[in-house]
Amino acid sequence: METITKAERTRQYIIEQAAHLFNQRGYAGTSLQDLMAATGLTKGGIYGHFESKEEIALAAFEHASGIILQLLSQTINAHQTAVAKLEALLDFYKKYIISPPITGGCPILNTSVEADDTNPLLRASVVKVLNKMYRSLENIVQQGIQNGELKATANPEQFAILFISMIEGGIMVSKAYGNPLHLHTVLKQLRSMLADIKS
Repeated sequence: METITKAERTRQYIIEQAAHLFNQRGYAGTSLQDLMAATGLTKGGIYGHFESKEEIALAAFEHASGIILQLLSQTINAHQTAVAKLEALLDFYKKYIISPPITGGCPILNTSVEADDTNPLLRASVVKVLNKMYRSLENIVQQGIQNGELKATANPEQFAILFISMIEGGIMVSKAYGNPLHLHTVLKQLRSMLADIKS
């Protein structure tokens, strides 16, 4: 069994605290003082583990998005059929807005909006996570077609793009209004789309 050093534990602690901070306040809105207050560490205590604020932000996003991907994976793997997997994902997102796993909402959405042009490394990390989500959804739809659950005319790539784009958009608008109605409307529409491609 691997033993974790004190330095590794401290580094992980900084990442975990930073994940919530960056997700709530954004990269630009989070200062070194905020990180120091959240971790209880000095500037030297933080920068003894990271070379820059950008490196902390990248590690924090990878941590936050890793939690989301793990939860999505658990949700999918708990079911056998493609239809059950897709319905479980819709149920997952219904609860997501009320109790997000990371303080401040969806880290994928928040980081993609902020890192668009200002931080190419963060943007690349967001794209990597989105690609994993797209591939996973495409595979589920493909599985559904092969098993005869979904119509042969169903388009896995198109469905995955619509699914993720609509959900992320629904989360964004619901968060802006402080009302889950918009996301719930999106989820209802996605259920209708799923019903249309069922065999």
